[in-house]
Amino acid sequence: MSTVIPPHSAIPPHSAPDTNAPHVPHPQSAPAPAGGGRRARLRALDGLRLVAALMVVAFHWTGVNRMSDVWNGVPQKLVPDLHRFTAYGFLGVELFFLISGFVICMSCWGKTPRQYFTSRVVRLMPAYWVAIILTMLVVNYAASARDRHISMTDVLSNFTMLQQPLGVSEVDPAYWTLWVELRFYLLFAVVVALGVTYRRVVAFCGIWMILAVVAGQTDSALLKMFVMPEYAAYFIAGVAMFLIYRFGANWLLLGIVGFSWLVAQHMLLGTRDSYQYGVMHSLSWTVMAGFSLVAFGVMLAVALGAFDRIQWKWLTVAGALTYPVYLLHQEIGLALIHWGREHGIAIKVILPATLAIVLLLAWIVHRYAERPLSALLKRMLESPGLALPKSDPPVRDRPAERERKAMNSAGSAR
Repeated sequence: MSTVIPPHSAIPPHSAPDTNAPHVPHPQSAPAPAGGGRRARLRALDGLRLVAALMVVAFHWTGVNRMSDVWNGVPQKLVPDLHRFTAYGFLGVELFFLISGFVICMSCWGKTPRQYFTSRVVRLMPAYWVAIILTMLVVNYAASARDRHISMTDVLSNFTMLQQPLGVSEVDPAYWTLWVELRFYLLFAVVVALGVTYRRVVAFCGIWMILAVVAGQTDSALLKMFVMPEYAAYFIAGVAMFLIYRFGANWLLLGIVGFSWLVAQHMLLGTRDSYQYGVMHSLSWTVMAGFSLVAFGVMLAVALGAFDRIQWKWLTVAGALTYPVYLLHQEIGLALIHWGREHGIAIKVILPATLAIVLLLAWIVHRYAERPLSALLKRMLESPGLALPKSDPPVRDRPAERERKAMNSAGSAR
């Protein structure tokens, strides 16, 4: 799912005004400090990221009935009251995609394509690489892990984060959302390359929505792969909500958000059918659509500044941990649950203990692996040697060529 949504430090200060954008102030957001400082961090987004991550964790641990070997039974019977809610935990992925649209538009405003590329690689890859290694060790060598083996070539292919288009199994099945996120980044890179402005972002939302709706009625697998008709509405709504946050609400932006929800609620029919396989019972479209409406409403409230006063510092830590939690929770968490069940530990102890272990592991990965590796990777990607020159560099003068030229020069002198 990973979305998996990377945390960002703060909203960048406003760049030079876009003359094509509506001249509407943003009354809800705090004004930038004098001297061009940054706005206060949107900690409400960190809180929503935490909610989305915990929903997905709960779904994989207690919402899925098809992994009875993990539980020595099925969660629907072992924890029926909990399962009734966690069976819908997969909707956290849709919330992740909403947040992602908002955050990516926010974080790339005023950035060059190289800065955009660097920010995505630095944020996504270090924790992901570490999570691959840890998950592979558990899956391949832990006695309580599920009965699946990951070959070394599949592990190495997963390091590219392109395992899905390569036709390779994910080290952790939850990583399927990363390919969705990467396609969104690729699409939005077009806007970044042209220069991010209000008009261009609105045009991007409109064009993408049209293509996403039309793609469902075509036989073009390539078009469907890139425009992602199942998920486009969430990203588009998130992007429009950031425009509302930055420039203020108007009927055009509110219309994009509303239209996106209308498309999203229809796409939930397909989502429901695909997840019923895992939960092994029927799911209610009404519940799913209701949650989707609430998610859109809460995100819109964030965009309108309703939660600007929320500045609890612990949310920043929570936001930083959601990505490693997402990367680590499924296979490692299920192995821990299976171990606890095999040793007769009560379910009411297994679940909170497993969550505590995964949170601790996520913090260790974030503090001692992700942060230092991100800093190192950022320095590498920003080094002058990786910059693309505007014209071809001079041809390298090889030793043999220099020797030949010297001999020719000596012969001419004689």
